[in-house]
Amino acid sequence: MKRTTSRNGFTLIELIIVMVILGIMAAVAVPRYLDSIANAEESAENAVISSIRAGLKAAANDSLYTNGRASWPTNPFDALAEKPTGYDASDNGMEPGVGPLDGVADSDGEWTFDYDGSRITHQRADNSRHYWEYNKGTQTGDNAGIGSLGNREEL
Repeated sequence: MKRTTSRNGFTLIELIIVMVILGIMAAVAVPRYLDSIANAEESAENAVISSIRAGLKAAANDSLYTNGRASWPTNPFDALAEKPTGYDASDNGMEPGVGPLDGVADSDGEWTFDYDGSRITHQRADNSRHYWEYNKGTQTGDNAGIGSLGNREEL
C-alpha cells in the first residue's frame, strides 16, 4: 500500500524568512513613526505659540484702546481666551528655591509659564523640554512698549 503524506503547515526555513522580512520592515517603520510623532508635536507647539502671539497682539490692542498704552500681560497665557490642553497654572515657578526645574513643564504634554525664568515651557512625549523666552516689555514711563516672544529653544 502506498503512503501519502500531506503537508500541513510551514517549514522552519519559511518561518525564519518571514521573521527576517518582518524584522526589516520594523527596522524601517519604527524610526519613521518616531519622526512623525516628533513632527506632529512640533506642529502642535507651533500652533500654540501662534495663538499666543495672536492673543498678545489682541491684548496689546485692547490695552491701547482702554488705557492709551499698548501692553502685554505678565503671563502670556492670560492673553488667550482658551488655554491649551496641558496648561498647568499651578506649576508657575513663583516660589523661589524649590528646585532648578521649578516652573518648568515636567510631565508629557504640559505647558507652563515660568515667572522666575520669564519663559514658556513645554514637555513633549519623548521627555524633551522646549522653551520660548518671554518679555512683557516696559509697562510704565516714557519708553513703555510691548515686549518680545522668542523662538523655540531646547531646555
